[in-house]
Amino acid sequence: MKLYAIAFQCALFTLVEQATRHDSCVCELTNSEQRFPHDKLSTVEDNASECNSNITSQKTMELESLLLGLERRLPQLQEDVAILERENDGELYGALSLQVIENEMRDIMQLIEKLNSTTLGHQRLISDTTQKVEDLKAEMEQLEKYDTMQVVKRQEASKLLQRELGQCLKGLYPTSQPTQPPHGGCPHGQFVNITEPDVNTLSEYGNSHKYGAWGQDPKPEAGKERWYWLVVMTSGNRYSNYVRRYSSKSSLIAGVSVPGNVQIHSTNPTTNTIQGPNVVMYGEALYYNCYNQDAVCRFNLTTKTVTTLQLPKGTRFNSKGNFCHLEECYPFTDMDLATDESGVWVIYTTTQDFGNLVLSKVEEGEPLSLGQTWHTSVYKQAVTNTFMACGVLYATRYVNKGTEEIFYSFDTATGAERFNIGIFIFKMAPNIYALNYSPVDQMLHAYSDAYMVSYKVLFE
Repeated sequence: MKLYAIAFQCALFTLVEQATRHDSCVCELTNSEQRFPHDKLSTVEDNASECNSNITSQKTMELESLLLGLERRLPQLQEDVAILERENDGELYGALSLQVIENEMRDIMQLIEKLNSTTLGHQRLISDTTQKVEDLKAEMEQLEKYDTMQVVKRQEASKLLQRELGQCLKGLYPTSQPTQPPHGGCPHGQFVNITEPDVNTLSEYGNSHKYGAWGQDPKPEAGKERWYWLVVMTSGNRYSNYVRRYSSKSSLIAGVSVPGNVQIHSTNPTTNTIQGPNVVMYGEALYYNCYNQDAVCRFNLTTKTVTTLQLPKGTRFNSKGNFCHLEECYPFTDMDLATDESGVWVIYTTTQDFGNLVLSKVEEGEPLSLGQTWHTSVYKQAVTNTFMACGVLYATRYVNKGTEEIFYSFDTATGAERFNIGIFIFKMAPNIYALNYSPVDQMLHAYSDAYMVSYKVLFE
């Protein structure tokens, strides 16, 4: 027994001595399990990411937008044909109306062709994605065989238990519903998207007058519910002294103004005439930035009188607080007037707010007065345009020559700001100089490099 002990000690001494001498110890490990195919897992992850990027809610909204656009255009075409049948004089009006109807039919055919191609594209995408999902499922089932200790299976069982526990707790302690619906309690629901252009026509003034605005009066006189208005900057793309009225959409497209121009002043520009393209009409009155003043003017089209509203001290004007993008700024866009379901708003900026957007409610009555004011955290010169809908301020930014993005919102009911709206406007021309929302029919009217373009606003 002593001999064995001495031999063991000698062997141990020799092993320690060798380990000390070489400063390393090497053990050979033999793994009986199969090697995990990491490259195959990486391929599966890439394919899954590709499926996620191909199937998006934007594609669904695109199809819904086309269908809604077609739904809106067909009754409008029928109405225009009926108007032509009633009012055709066999001369100039008839020829112009026929041309308008022909343009509408051409637009509808293009819409149908795009709808068909989009539907076919979606069908191919669904077929391809279904096959890829089946392949991914089979590959994942093969990879699960490497989980010999059933770690993933236990994790899935744990998640299932957590979900069931959460449902039990939700039943015991139900979440109270908010007393006020989101986005200021909009009667239409939440603003989620816009359609492709509904109206797309060059202004009767042609390409030489790129700045202007157009739309409908949300509070019209009786008998003028279908009327449209147009204001074009006729002096150096900066000033104007009249508003032009149209009795129907067909007349607007054809450029036939039966009421004609309503003049603010015979001189352009002069005191209380229009400065900048961001104007709106509400209650048979035109609201705009007064010439050479940090004030809002209201021109009553019935009495031909002008009322002014002084904005707070420090308000930027005379092209010192414009809408901009990286390539250019839009001159004399310091103030933006907007309408929605509740009335008139003015969007501007001040030196005290360091160039951030300021929003104020314009109160009707005599004298004209400024109501509640909100201060935002979005920089004015990072914005290309703004508009109001259901008490929510929306701001756009320039993406490229064909696309504008509605990226920001400010809810006046809650004070909540969002910078990730992500609704895209497909433009007919590179620059949009005015955006006006019409609560009458939920249309968004854009004046874009002399083109009048409208979009249907989609609410959830």
